[in-house]
Order: sequence, then structure tokens, then C-alpha cells
Amino acid sequence: MVARGMVLAGLALVGLGALGAGASAKRAEAAVKTEVVEYRHGDVVLEGYLAYDDAQPGKRPGVAVFHAWRGHDEYVRGRARQLAEQGYVAFAADMYGKGVRAKDHVEAGKLSGAFRADRELMRARAGASVERLRAHPRVDATRIAAIGYCFGGTAVLELARSGADLAAVVSFHGALDTPHPEKSKPKARILVCHGADDPHVPPERVAAFADEMRRAKADWELIQYGGAVHSFTEREAGSDPTKGVAYHERADRRSWESMLSLFEEAFEAP
Repeated sequence: MVARGMVLAGLALVGLGALGAGASAKRAEAAVKTEVVEYRHGDVVLEGYLAYDDAQPGKRPGVAVFHAWRGHDEYVRGRARQLAEQGYVAFAADMYGKGVRAKDHVEAGKLSGAFRADRELMRARAGASVERLRAHPRVDATRIAAIGYCFGGTAVLELARSGADLAAVVSFHGALDTPHPEKSKPKARILVCHGADDPHVPPERVAAFADEMRRAKADWELIQYGGAVHSFTEREAGSDPTKGVAYHERADRRSWESMLSLFEEAFEAP
């Protein structure tokens, strides 16, 4: 795979993934259908959320969406609906288990920490969600991507490092470290959307990630958004960057556009 690592400092303008004006108009009229989906990883019962445009003919590319550290919530469901409006079959995954949601940051830290301490479990649980999506009759099993936010961003990067059969992965303000970077063997295209001023992922970790990708000869891209901190895509994070977490409208918008552009490339028919 060709290595195309690129670090873009500051707020770089990125074009929308072009699907044509006619396709855009059609999506605007689309009726997105949703389903709550129960599935399993071993003995653990999980509950995901599927979104798709039932007016789209034939099989469509699938995108698995992974939640932040509090667990499966309306935020990832909303992102799944947004992807469905773009013509994808989207599946908001569940990493913790049906009904398991953190009540506060302490509990969120414990839930996510169990997976950070066991990356094989993280990869296996995330992989079960991807395979549930892949098996859906509306999905083109050869065109699958995964995106994630914060904890979910870490999960999709671990999937990529494992060599999972994915066209692309996108991490939004996710942690970039991994216990064994020397074992990374990504096949997927990788896009990391990172707040340049994120205090939770300091510059040395960003540099280590870039070095890991170079050594793995990955197809990767890292975009750093000036002035953005952690959780820059989440309005609920507030507007005060001095707290280390804050919404940043431009970074949110531009990172989404970069993701769509990558999908256009990754899902191009052979």
C-alpha cells in the first residue's frame, strides 16, 4: 500500500465529497429509516442502531460509527442518520453492552479503561460490530468503513492496526497511542482529525503516531485543526476551550467534509 502521510497544520479548507447535484437533491428528499438492532459478542448482548435510505437501490457502502467513552447514545445515532442521508448504510455500534451507559466521567473512565487496557478485547468487540453491519442485506460487504469519536476513534484505529478488512477508518479527536505500535499492519485508508490544541493528546503522541504510520507504510492522513481542543465535534462540550474540551464549528464541519471526501475515494467502484 502506498504511504501518503500528510500533516496539515491549521484550519485547511477541504472540499465536500462530490456526489453530484442531482444526487444531493435526491438525498434531500430521502426518508431515512432506522432500526434498533440487538447483536452479540460472545456472551455479551449489544444494542446498535441502523440507519439507511430505503429509496436507494441495490447494495450500498456501510459505515460503522463508534461512540465516545460514555457509551452508545443519541450523538452516534445522529451521526448514523447523517451518513444515511449521504446514501450510506450506517450502524451506530455498542461497545459496552445493551443498556450499559456511564452516568458520569468516573464511570465512563472505568468502562473505557477496561478496553484501553485490553486492546485485543477492543479490537474484537469493535470487529463484531463491523461484521454485524457487513452481514446486512442492504450493505455491499466489500465496501465498509468505520468512524469513531474520542474512545470510538481509538477503537477504529485499533481495528485498522489489526489489519481489518476495511476500506477506510476515520478518528475524530481520538487517542492515538497503542501498546505495540511496531505490530501495526493497516490495510485501510486512515484519516485522523485532531484538535491541534488538544491537551489530552499532546504533541509527542501525535509525533509517535505519525512515526508508527510511516513505519507501517500505511495510507494515512492527519489533519490538525488550529484552535480546536478535545471533543471539537460535540456541541454538548460547550464553548470554553480552556477546559480542554469544547465544540469548534469549523473543525467539526471541515472534518466531516474530509471524511466524505475520503469515502468518495475509498468506495469508488473497482
